[in-house]
Order: sequence, then structure tokens, then C-alpha cells
Amino acid sequence: MITLQTSGFLEFVGRQMIQFFEYTAFANFTVGHLAMILVGMLFITLAITKEFEPLLLIPIGFGMIIGNIPFFPGLKIGIYEDNSVLNILYDGVYNGWYPPLIFLGIGAMTDFSALISNPKLMLIGAAAQLGIFGAYAIALALGFAPHEAGAIGIIGGADGPTAIFISSKLAPELMGAIAVSAYSYMALVPVIQPPIMRLLTNSKERIIRMRPPRQVSKTEKILFPLIGILLTCFIVPSGLPLLGMLFFGNLLKESGVTKRLATTASGPLIDVITILIGLTVGASTQATSFLTAKSLGIFALGAVSFVIATAGGVLFVKFFNLFLKEGNKINPLIGNSGVSAVPDSARVSQVTGQEYDKTNHLLMHAMGPNVAGVIGSAVAAGILLSFLY
Repeated sequence: MITLQTSGFLEFVGRQMIQFFEYTAFANFTVGHLAMILVGMLFITLAITKEFEPLLLIPIGFGMIIGNIPFFPGLKIGIYEDNSVLNILYDGVYNGWYPPLIFLGIGAMTDFSALISNPKLMLIGAAAQLGIFGAYAIALALGFAPHEAGAIGIIGGADGPTAIFISSKLAPELMGAIAVSAYSYMALVPVIQPPIMRLLTNSKERIIRMRPPRQVSKTEKILFPLIGILLTCFIVPSGLPLLGMLFFGNLLKESGVTKRLATTASGPLIDVITILIGLTVGASTQATSFLTAKSLGIFALGAVSFVIATAGGVLFVKFFNLFLKEGNKINPLIGNSGVSAVPDSARVSQVTGQEYDKTNHLLMHAMGPNVAGVIGSAVAAGILLSFLY
């Protein structure tokens, strides 16, 4: 009798142990999960050791680790399981309401003085958007559906929030790959852009000195967001969620009477949203749904898009200089800053320029096309939405 009871007890314990093992990550682990966890650790390593966009890469990298710890289906803990905590937090990405809040913070922390003092720099920001439409055309040629191609193309703007916003509207099923690709290339700005800039410029062009920007009045700074929203959103109303919040945030900053609101938008609010957007975007890269041929194709197209955008900005400055008199010419090394990775691409202009002339300070000039690129990418997103949504 005791033997039978012992046998039954051991059998019960055995079944419980097997069931417990089935619920562990080890039982559901695949090579794909390992690959994505390693990518997440690489992102964190680059953020810490190289300081490549740490505010983005650390949340995204850790999110990748979270998203690729496999679990038994039905526990309501995964990012794609309805009403799980991660799923609820991911709603801000999936339905596109995190990006406008990011743009509010960007507007509240951005000084548009460099652009206001030299409006022609806006053209460089516009030229850099060539990467968006170039990648859109290539994606179409490769067989992607028009709405997918539009969402992929926006990677060329090097603007993570805009990429998330437009992919949430056009291709939510590709959002994880598009978002991670956009943020990855934003972080790799100091690696990708300098070789392109050197390749497309000569020694004489790299040492062009530009006139110091003029002093911008407070009135001009206040009028800029008001005029900016009217001009851009009357042309592309579909860009209103991003552009409206960008210019509203800037008005909070420049009005001088809403300092508390501007401080909140540019500090605690954007920090919280950055944490949530980075963590959930990273967690959305579950190997079971992320590691596909289409995702790898998106990464490749993102690189092409980014190269086209950088080259487009530099080449446009070289072309524009043909029509400018000596003394008014623009250093083509600021052409790269037309992509909207603020302020990293402007910083790349400064660092690369000082390799050839340590006394030539390009940062203040590069900030003009850099902030113009933020506006330009949002306008480009509005244009794509207007005929693809």
C-alpha cells in the first residue's frame, strides 16, 4: 500500500515537473530568440561603450531582451497578447499616439534661430528627404505594396517617431522592423555619414567658411511656429498630428510665459515617452514574428534610404553653390545634417569639418538644415499619407 502511494506521489511530482518545464523559457527557446537577444545586447553595448544614442538604444536593446524571452502561450504577458501590460503600453506605438508627444517635446527643446536667420538652409533639409522618396521608389520596384513602400521609405528621414507614426497608419504589420531600422540608423549617424561626406566633397569645399548667423529677435522666434504651422499644414493637413505638436511645443518655449509647460514637455514628458517607445519597440521584435525575409529586406532598404538622404543633402549644397557668390557659399559638409537626427547629424558636420580646419565651426550652421529636416520629414510623411492612406 505504501509502495503504491509512493509510486503515485512520484508520478504526480513528475507530471508537475514536466508541466513546470513546459512553462519555462528553456522549453520554448529557439535560435531566433537567441539571435535577437544578442542583437539587444549589442545595442546596449554600443550605447554604453560608444555612446551611440544611449537614450534610444538602451531602452530598445533591453526591450529586445524582454521580447525574446519565450513563454507559454496564453499567459497574457507578451506584447502581442491582448490586454497584457506590454500590449497596453504598445498601443501608443501601434496606434501612433506616442510620436506626436515626442514631437511636442522636440519642439519645446528646439531653437530654430539658425534656420530663421538663414532661411535658405531649409532647402537642404528638403533635399535630404530625397532618401524617403528614393527608398519608396526602390521598394516599389522590389515588389512591396505601395503602402508598405511608403512606410519603409520614411526610414530615410532618420526620424524614429515619424517612422512609427506613418507605419502605424500604412503598414502596422511591419512596424517593428521599420521602427528598429529607423532608430538603428539614427544611432549610427556618426559611423555612416562621414565616409559619404568625404567621398562627395573635395579639399577646397571642406574648408569653406560661412558667415556667422545674424541675431534673431524674440518676435521672429514667436512668429515662426505660428507661420510654420499655417504654411506646412495648409499644404499637407495629414501631417498635422506631428507638425502641430512640433510647432505648439516650440511656441511654449519661445513665448516666454509658459516656461513650466515647456520644461515639462521638453523634460519629464519626452523622457517618459522615450522610455515607453524604446522599450515597446524593442519588445515588438519577437523572433517568431520579426525574423522574416521581409524584415531583413526592410533593414537593407533602410540603409539605402539613409545613404541617399545623406548624399542628397551634400550634393544639393554643391549644386546650390553654383548659384552663390564667393563669400556666400555653403560648406557642403553641412548637407548631411538635412536628415532629422537632431542634433547628432549636425554634430557630425562639426566634427568632420574640424578634421580639415580646426578653427572652422560648422555646428551653428548645421543646426539650420538639421531642424529643417525634422519639419521636412514630417511634411514628407504627410505627403505619403495623403495618397497612400
